[in-house]
Amino acid sequence: MDRPIRRPEEILAYRSMQSILRSKPGNLWSVGPADSALTALRLMAEKNIGFLVVLDRGAMVGVLSERDCARRVVLANKSLEATPVADVMVRDVVTVGLAHTFADCLRLMHQHGIRHLPVVADGKAIAVVSIRDLVSEAVAHHAKVIAELERERLTIFTSTA
Repeated sequence: MDRPIRRPEEILAYRSMQSILRSKPGNLWSVGPADSALTALRLMAEKNIGFLVVLDRGAMVGVLSERDCARRVVLANKSLEATPVADVMVRDVVTVGLAHTFADCLRLMHQHGIRHLPVVADGKAIAVVSIRDLVSEAVAHHAKVIAELERERLTIFTSTA
């Protein structure tokens, strides 16, 4: 039985950020560099997320994770209320564009030991993709492949009966 040739977007590793983001809510949660670490943590708790983009007049100037707050504020015995985000954010941000692929994102996350990647389009942050998003994408993709294989198997068995 001939298998159809798969288009690149049907192969998980080649799926673009643009197609991955279609299935993800379009919210980009952010704080400003002058906001307190406590404000950032409250937003993360309210939205049930662990990562924020830091925007200054619309431009991304850094990122902040719960881990950054725990290690650079709490463990350093600093005040959450008095510590500005600018003092604890990561400034050297690894980002991806809409043309980057699923495989590109995994490679970057592994190389840099990170779990979140801001997605940038036309010089502006538009979304954040997490390792959880990529795992969900992989699970959905593999479920689809398994369903196709089961349908193919049933077709073979019913056509020879």
